[in-house]
Formats: sequence, structure tokens, C-alpha cells
Amino acid sequence: MNGIIIINKPSGWTSHDVIAKLRGATKQKRIGHGGTLDPMATGVLPVFVGRATRAAEFCENAEKEYIATLKLGIVTDTQDITGNILSENKVIATFEDLKNILPQFTGAQKQIPPMYSAIKKDGKKLYELARQGIEIPREPREIYISTLSVGVDAPGDPPPRHCGLEPQSPDTPDTYTLRITCSKGTYIRTLCHDIGAALGCGGTLSALERTRAGVYTKDKAHTLETVLAAISTDTVNSIILPIDSIFSEYPAIAISATQLRKALNGAPCKTQENTRNGRYRVYDPTCKFLLLGEVNNNVITTIKSFFEVKQK
Repeated sequence: MNGIIIINKPSGWTSHDVIAKLRGATKQKRIGHGGTLDPMATGVLPVFVGRATRAAEFCENAEKEYIATLKLGIVTDTQDITGNILSENKVIATFEDLKNILPQFTGAQKQIPPMYSAIKKDGKKLYELARQGIEIPREPREIYISTLSVGVDAPGDPPPRHCGLEPQSPDTPDTYTLRITCSKGTYIRTLCHDIGAALGCGGTLSALERTRAGVYTKDKAHTLETVLAAISTDTVNSIILPIDSIFSEYPAIAISATQLRKALNGAPCKTQENTRNGRYRVYDPTCKFLLLGEVNNNVITTIKSFFEVKQK
């Protein structure tokens, strides 16, 4: 089995839990995901199976989109609602105050990752230290937030209905819905924490859904139950996506049989005259996907290959 399955991750499952479950169901050793989601989060989790695992890095590094619920007035040790409450504060900030402060959290910036994260320091994961009550300095990381906008769910206002999220109770004060498009490495928990700190009242993440990971959107996602049922009935081919789907933003190019021999050996090969420079999905003469390539001056070089190497 080779391909990509888009899971709509349920809350309460770690990304590793999902992979472990699918590894057991598919009997595949080569299986991985395209970007971790916290246990409380739901939404798009691309799973790469077989030869497709070679493409996982392109999804991990790709832009992501989220719908997050920000609860002002609460600060927790994990920076989300699952943690221990460190302080509860009166919220004076208004919707307009929040809206006006968001531009300072967009664009290129540095973010200090939370203690409750899987980042390692001297061989130990930060969350292991945090559970021992230890907090250590963390180096800020470069992130990029492309878009950040807000809707409101406050007394007297109709509850928002964004991307399938359950609306919040209209009697829940100081709760806002954020839409975020961001780079790899962005902690939405930390973003909510930092926004709350900037408003002077503190804030925490109370719900999170990932609606896009790279080219994969929520409308392509399947529940874990659906995928497991498809695997058990041998109908998984109806939901598994081909490897080249992750590169759908790039144009396709076919090579000749002569060029194919070079490509299979990892050697550069010529393409047709006047082919524009850039990245391409490269196919053999039978339209079988071979590799992601870079064309420069009518010569294709391999960025990543996806054909099976025959053992001699």
C-alpha cells in the first residue's frame, strides 16, 4: 500500500495514537503523519503510507490553517484549557481591543515555545521537565503568521458557526474564534497565551481544529472509523490519495524512455526545449509518477524520488 490518507483526527487522540492504530490495521511498517496535532485538537492529519512516507516532510513544512477558540481571563500551565489554572483575571478588553492588537501577531516574528511541548533539551522532552515542575529558558523560534482574524461569541451576539466547529454557548463571555494561517512550528496555544498577555488579562486555548495542512483540506478528511472500516473490507483504495497529490500545485511533465533510464539512476536528464524553470511532477512514458524535480535550463534534477528501487 502506497499513498496518503487524510484523517479527521478526533479529540483525545495523539497523532502517534492514530499512526499506531493505522499501522496495526494496515500491517505497514512505513507509516507516518504530516504534522503533529495536540491531543485536544481535531482536524486534518495527513497520514503517509509506504513509499509515500518520503513525501511527509513536504507536508510537515507546509502552511497550515486553524480555527481556534480563545478564552480570555484564564492562564494555564499548558497554555490550553486542559492544563492547571494558574490565574483567573477580570477581562476589561473588548472585541475591538482584541481586533486592534492582532496585527502585531501577524507576519514574521519570534515565538517562545511552551514548556509543555515535545521539543528536546539535553535529550529530555520539555513536557517531561514541565511535569516535574521544572521550567527552563527556551530559545525563540522564527515563525510566520500569514493571516489572523477574529469572530466573537459573547453575551447578546449570535454564536459563530465556523468550519463545522460546535458553536459556543451565547452565555460564555470573553470567548473568541480565531482564524489562523501559519508556518510550520507555530504553537496556537502559545499564540492564544501571548494575545491574552498583550491584552493584560491572560488567555488560553479552549478548542482547536486544523482545517488545512498544505494542499489537504477538511473536505478531503475521513473519520478514523471510516478508514479502519475501509481497511478491514479491503476498500481503502477508494479513500487513499496518490503520492503525487501532495505536489498538485506544480505542473506535470513526462519524460521519454531514454530520459527514464537516467532518472532511475538519479542522473540529471534533459527535457523539451523552452520548458520553464521551476518545480515539476515528473512522470514516465506510461504516466506513472516518478519524482518531484527541478528544471533549470531544460535539465531536470531530482528533488525527491518516489519509484521503488529494484533490488539487484
